[in-house]
Amino acid sequence: MRTVARAPVATAVAYCRRMRPPAEAIESLAASIDIAAPPDTVYGMVSDISRMGEWSLEAVGGRWIDDGSGQVGDWFMGENATPDRSWERECEVAAAEPGVDFTFVVGGVEANCTWWSYEMEPIESGTRLTERWWIVNKTPAVAAASPEAYAKRVAYTATMLDQTLAALKQAAES
Repeated sequence: MRTVARAPVATAVAYCRRMRPPAEAIESLAASIDIAAPPDTVYGMVSDISRMGEWSLEAVGGRWIDDGSGQVGDWFMGENATPDRSWERECEVAAAEPGVDFTFVVGGVEANCTWWSYEMEPIESGTRLTERWWIVNKTPAVAAASPEAYAKRVAYTATMLDQTLAALKQAAES
C-alpha cells in the first residue's frame, strides 16, 4: 500500500475560501468564458449536480447523499463515464455562495485531493464563469497511474474545462 503525504486540512479550508489553488497544489488548470446570463442563473446550473451530464464530457450526473442540498459540508455521489469506463466518487461541497462560487472536493475537504470550482463574476454582458481544477493530494487511482497516464489525464481535463464551459454558455444563453 502506498502512503501519500497530505497537505493540512486547515490550509485546504483557507484556500477554498479564496477560491484559488494553493501553492502546494501539484496540478491546477483554469478556463473562463463570458455568458450572457446573470450570475445567479449560472450558479443554479453549476450547482445542480444532477444536470452536470448536460454539459460535461465526463460527469454524467450526481445525487445528494443524506438529504444534502448543495450547502457547504453536504456530500453527493458524482457519476462519471468515459468511453473506457464509468465510476462514482463521493464529493463534499466546500463553497456554496449563490452567484459567486460553487466548489466541491472529490473525497472531501479532509482528504484534500481533487477540487473543482465554478466561480462567477458579474460583468456588463452577464457573467464571467471560471472553472478551476486542482489536485493537492493524489487519489489512490491517480497515485497508481503511470506518468504517461497521469499526463494524459491532465491534458484531457484541460480539454474538458473548455468544452464544459462552452456547453454551459450554450445552455444558459438558449
